[in-house]
Amino acid sequence: MNPGMLIIAIIGGAAGILSTLYLLVSLPAVIIWKIYRRLRFGYSLNA
Repeated sequence: MNPGMLIIAIIGGAAGILSTLYLLVSLPAVIIWKIYRRLRFGYSLNA
């Protein structure tokens, strides 16, 4: 396999893994934060 294509494949794979990990961590964190603010301060879940 061409070394240039291998480097591009590795970089693309790493970008996909990192973006997936970011979504797996940030989405539940935002939901938990919104529920906490709702319980503690009475804010709307939509804001």
